[in-house]
Amino acid sequence: MASGRVLKLLRPSVFTLLGSLRSDCVFRRGAAAAAGSRLFSSDAPPDKISRYPVPYKKDLPYDIVELMEEVETKGGFLPNVFKALSHRPAEFRAFFAYYNELMNKETGGLTKADRELIVVATSIHNKCLYCVVSHSALHRIYSKKPTLADQVAVNYENAELSGRERAMLDFALAVCRSDTITEQHFLSLEEVGFDREDAWDIGAIAAFFAMSNRMAHVTDMRPNTEFYNMGRMPRDKDKGEGKDKGKGKE
Repeated sequence: MASGRVLKLLRPSVFTLLGSLRSDCVFRRGAAAAAGSRLFSSDAPPDKISRYPVPYKKDLPYDIVELMEEVETKGGFLPNVFKALSHRPAEFRAFFAYYNELMNKETGGLTKADRELIVVATSIHNKCLYCVVSHSALHRIYSKKPTLADQVAVNYENAELSGRERAMLDFALAVCRSDTITEQHFLSLEEVGFDREDAWDIGAIAAFFAMSNRMAHVTDMRPNTEFYNMGRMPRDKDKGEGKDKGKGKE
């Protein structure tokens, strides 16, 4: 069954991303479970999610329900993009298949923090609240830099970027703005260590999120409140590990 194959494709990479969310989430798992039946209903989340109805769980295909339930369990909450896009299940599957291929692969010269920073910079150009807030959170988690995404969201040209990061965002914004891409754009990337395949990845992320940003505008998608504080302060676990290291423990 095609939907089953898509679910298998999505699970590892979606959970890699959501595992980071879980480590920063302050909600108890029991509270998330208690709210589980409400998360998929169209009648009453307390926070606004989308101007389109969010389907009832019973009306969604099984593979999508299973994925969403596992994401919520592992992450501690369900990002609103899952709820909003479930309005059209076939497009939901296509969106997350391509998202995972771009954002969670382990090949190429881009780190996960690099990929998230591209999303922040291009999404602010496209005025997308959802993507700026949610991907800033992911960048903070992956990069361990609590302020850089905020700087990029205001003005990446004035942010504390490395030369490599600046060249990457210059290229991403050129794609985002639909500038004419010339050989000089590729040469600028090569000067800081990116190859042609990395350039494809940078361009593809900028292009994919141009679509995602516009769908967020169409649906009036709103970021989960959990995203705003993620990655801004050291986790207790990190503090505990520091104490253990001071005592000579592994």
